[in-house]
Amino acid sequence: MKNFMDGNFLLNSPTAQTLYHDYAAKTPILDYHCHINPQEIAQNRQFDNITQVWLGGDHYKWRFMRSCGVEERYITGDAADKEKFFKWAEVLGKAIGNPLFHWSHLELQRYFGYHGVLNKNTAEEVWNLCNEKLADPSMRVRSLIKQSNVTLICTTDDPADNLEWHRQIALDDTFDVQVLPAWRPDKAMNLEKPDYTDYLSKLSEAGGVKIDSFRALKEALTKRMDFFDSMGCSVSDHGLEYVMYMPVSEEKAEAIFAKRLQAGSGNVISREEELQFKTAFLLFLGKEYSRRGWVMQLHYGTKRDNNKAMYAKLGPDTGYDCINNYAPSSQTADFLNALEEENALPKTIIYSLNPYDNAAIGTILGCFQDSTAVAKIQQGSAWWFNDHKQGMTDQLTSLANLGNLSGFVGMLTDSRSFLSYARHEYFRRILCNFIGGLVENGEFPADMDTLSEIVTDISYYNAVRYFGFDL
Repeated sequence: MKNFMDGNFLLNSPTAQTLYHDYAAKTPILDYHCHINPQEIAQNRQFDNITQVWLGGDHYKWRFMRSCGVEERYITGDAADKEKFFKWAEVLGKAIGNPLFHWSHLELQRYFGYHGVLNKNTAEEVWNLCNEKLADPSMRVRSLIKQSNVTLICTTDDPADNLEWHRQIALDDTFDVQVLPAWRPDKAMNLEKPDYTDYLSKLSEAGGVKIDSFRALKEALTKRMDFFDSMGCSVSDHGLEYVMYMPVSEEKAEAIFAKRLQAGSGNVISREEELQFKTAFLLFLGKEYSRRGWVMQLHYGTKRDNNKAMYAKLGPDTGYDCINNYAPSSQTADFLNALEEENALPKTIIYSLNPYDNAAIGTILGCFQDSTAVAKIQQGSAWWFNDHKQGMTDQLTSLANLGNLSGFVGMLTDSRSFLSYARHEYFRRILCNFIGGLVENGEFPADMDTLSEIVTDISYYNAVRYFGFDL
């Protein structure tokens, strides 16, 4: 029997162990997509206790606690931080097979030096240990980033954001990790939302353009992209139900937009009109990304806010989303082709929340690759409900089977926590175990020069080259 989460955790062969310890573990981290708050970096936040680090905003943990029957007051309610932590410790002790168990213990090992097991019996010990360490200046946000060997972070930012925190970080020469904005224009696209016109007012002010037409919306977005570009942005991201392709004329798109403006806060836009407008919106932005050399990320396959009663109480991103099975690959291919036909297809990373889409994505990639970049069209890492051992292994296997695994841009945290860089370690261990297994099974030669290059490229260097970051 192997020891619990020891140095060779998840590394099941000598080749895997060599690849991880000699190469992957020493490679820096580039976190090209996350949801951390740049204000906390600018102000170098120091957390009061482990609950603030672990349970504040982490809907992964909230979902698991609910599945264990924990009362909501200990999850998002008014219970004391220590009470919330003790409830988390109690349920984590039985989280067998869940990646939260692995992530939490990797974080305890790497940031707090704790190599025991967190459960109801050790909760007091871990609470005191973690809080004592968090009180030290070496556990401020910037130090956590530096000790994690992170070189660059891309946050997720709305077009109307003034990016003031990014500006402050960039001007501070005491911190050498780049923190760049990433463009997330979902609110500008989602005209079916009741508060859409309110958002347009905010965007109008930020862009200095009165948004009274689709043409004006595009003008405002173009100005904001110019601003984001001046702040170092080269990455966009879209959260979609699926990649739609229902093309319409410019005149029809204008008519749909005008109809929505006339509706005020009501929703008189049909489903067909919604998808037609969103297609026009995404095609416009795709062309802009291509012109600017930005990378386009498409996250889809999510059905959000399913528990309406809890959504009314807590709002979005609180643990009530699920996989959407409807994500037609034909429309994804048609959307990419529409941009390709105009020589305006940017580098694109495609993520689906549905693991059954792996093969479909893998076949779409091969239709649009060219010599402008290695793996110009990428399948993103196993995302959200799939970023566990099986999900990552399945994604790696599918990408290797159908595309260029050696060109993969690798892992991202997609997290709001400054301790989530341990997920890169988790991914790298799984990656090295996967590749090591192929070698041990005689399916790839034991050429350590090539193998080490593949592992370090996927861990870091592919992303540096793909995004064109200056590192």
